[in-house]
Amino acid sequence: MKKLVSVVIALLACGIMLSAQEEKEIKKGWSFGLLPTATYSVDNGFQAGAFGDIYYYGDGKTYPDPLHKISWEGSYFTKSHRMRLYLAYDSKYLIPGMRVNASVTYMNDPLYSFWGFNGPASIQDYDLWSNREATIIGLDGTQTNMNYYGMSRQMLRILANFQGRITDNLNWAAGVNFWNWTLGDMKDTGVAPEKGADKLYYNTNITLFKKYQALGAIKPEEADGGMALEFNAGLVYDTRDIEAAPNKGIWAEAYLNGNVLESPYLKACAYFRNYISLPINFIPAGQPVFAYRLAWQQTIAGETPLYMIQNNPLLVQRNMISEGFGSSNTIRGLRENRILAEGMAWVNTELRIKLVKFNLLNQYFYLAVNPFFDAGVITKTYRADILNGQIKDVDLVAFKGLNYAEQLRQNPPYDGTIYNEDNLKNLIYSAGAGLKIAMNQNFIVSADFAKCFTPGLDAGLWIGIGINYQF
Repeated sequence: MKKLVSVVIALLACGIMLSAQEEKEIKKGWSFGLLPTATYSVDNGFQAGAFGDIYYYGDGKTYPDPLHKISWEGSYFTKSHRMRLYLAYDSKYLIPGMRVNASVTYMNDPLYSFWGFNGPASIQDYDLWSNREATIIGLDGTQTNMNYYGMSRQMLRILANFQGRITDNLNWAAGVNFWNWTLGDMKDTGVAPEKGADKLYYNTNITLFKKYQALGAIKPEEADGGMALEFNAGLVYDTRDIEAAPNKGIWAEAYLNGNVLESPYLKACAYFRNYISLPINFIPAGQPVFAYRLAWQQTIAGETPLYMIQNNPLLVQRNMISEGFGSSNTIRGLRENRILAEGMAWVNTELRIKLVKFNLLNQYFYLAVNPFFDAGVITKTYRADILNGQIKDVDLVAFKGLNYAEQLRQNPPYDGTIYNEDNLKNLIYSAGAGLKIAMNQNFIVSADFAKCFTPGLDAGLWIGIGINYQF
């Protein structure tokens, strides 16, 4: 975070000195964007590593759209111990008349968070949400750090998506995605105190992941993971003037996405994005843009297995991770994958205001802010027939022991409720603002800050730092 702030300050200082230079309208040849992944989130902690984009513009005739774009990332997160490796390629010019989008992703999450199904219906005990913050005294008197919401997962994803022209602005789209998942109990059990650490995680059957298995909400055949081979097909309507950060235009998609391996299912997805340039001319860097997205995704046949329920199918990958709902891809201000459901509808609105633009080292930059509002509802629940009613985890209450009320200072003490279907009617909504710095109108570093206002889903001050606008 400090490194990223330093980079932004340095760029702004140089931009002020160079602001008198005339901005060029064409970028040729190769362009490289490289930054350290000095980010932070409440879910995963500090991120160490690097990410970037490589653009090739050729003779500049297609600028600001590149002929070829390669994106990559290699990083590690200090809190969740997540490791991410990512390589992607995107081009509208590799095959004449066709767009190609392909990527390979590997993730290892030894401390992945599992919050339960159906968003606000899953009750979150805030004193247990982080195994690095809550010290529990067990029945045997041992002090330990308990990760009630912990599990582990490993994921390998290989995808290739294609688009071809039907008429002006209307394309067909099709693709194939292969997934391989390994799920299980939390893998990282901490460091024993005799080795100099004060954290020792309690690796026990008392976790929400285990409770859902005991209830039958997680099926035995999926608890260890599985594979999926998805095919998607649909239509894309696109009139944007610039893909990375449009000033005007519409970007709409409607498609089907289905899995043919192990647990077959079929999802319907629809997205409508509109970018409207506002006639406000007193800002030297350009007119503000009002952008909004209407989105809907729902399983219409079969049932999604546990290891795929968090996936948010997309025809074109703008970010490394396309998971929801929550975090940076759908409704900002929520914890990562806080809402797991078979159907979700949501809206994102934001005002994009360019504050200043400048030249630096033969590259073209602008700085922008984007206040936003997000909202959504669950349109189809996930295995609610198993979870309906006020489900309690008596083992959790027993584990906390006689010291529970004193430790957590709750009155009355928590009764172990982990699911309440009455909360399904709650609207999920949040608001916040972001800061963007863009190079050559394509490489965009993004920092968003949000607050969720739905009872039971509050994640405090949510911070999301990465690349690109959300949509």
